[in-house]
Amino acid sequence: MLKKDFISILDFSKQEIIDLLTKAKELKALQKKIILQDPLKGKTLAMIFQKPSNRTRVSFEVGMYQLGGLAVNILPQEIEIGVRESIPAVAKTLSRFVDAIMLRVFKHKDLIEFCQNADVPVINGLSDLEHPCQALADILTIEEKKSNLETIKICYVGDGNNVCNSLIHIANLLNMEIVVACPKNYEPLNHEKFSNLTISHNPKEAVLNADVIYTDVWVSMGQEEETTKRTKDFQGFMVTKELISKAKKDCLFMHCLPAHPGFEVSEEVLNLPNSIIFDQAENRLHAQKAVLYYLLK
Repeated sequence: MLKKDFISILDFSKQEIIDLLTKAKELKALQKKIILQDPLKGKTLAMIFQKPSNRTRVSFEVGMYQLGGLAVNILPQEIEIGVRESIPAVAKTLSRFVDAIMLRVFKHKDLIEFCQNADVPVINGLSDLEHPCQALADILTIEEKKSNLETIKICYVGDGNNVCNSLIHIANLLNMEIVVACPKNYEPLNHEKFSNLTISHNPKEAVLNADVIYTDVWVSMGQEEETTKRTKDFQGFMVTKELISKAKKDCLFMHCLPAHPGFEVSEEVLNLPNSIIFDQAENRLHAQKAVLYYLLK
């Protein structure tokens, strides 16, 4: 039997994503009722981090614990993947020790190489190209608040980055409308391939009739040298209360965090009643538990 990985939303069918969302809701309900289960008892997850992490690290570690398994955190200086030891060597070695491996990496190509050499399921905890775990948690959160996903319009304002790419992928799979408002030359990858996607360079027009407004940082980890240029290029793309007022009255605000108030979003917006950023953050735990269950049960 071929192993199944969670590298990209594009690797999954609509029904598989729906099943993951259903399992996430089921696991969340059990956790809220303090009904303990251990379907992954005896299972182990290795977590490799090249980038700092709050939500990814804690949600995967706690998620494995709540499912009865064990997570092992591997810091960059402990393994120096691709430096101290080759990517294939690390993948093959860890495959002898654990049941699954989650990586948070700078380069998507390194993740693919690792996946090709691992004998156990591999999970994309974030790469420069995609962030499927975030997208799954985002849709779980929207569904909790808005129910019928096919009637939802999402407006993503900002950089066409990894978070944006995965959000487009899952929205396309679930027949959701998505508009990306970004400066020229910051469009998401392969945007012309997605029929449900509209690209706009005018955020005030893009947010009209939006049910959800989503943003992320303008400068991702590893892009620090571009800070001055990006800050200039993204002027006019900050999500403010004025911008949100142009969307539907019950429009939700989302951000994958950490946020940088005064840049991609105003402090005021982060604290609005319709800001669901911490519901989003919590749902990383439940969505990732569903992924772990799916891959390891």
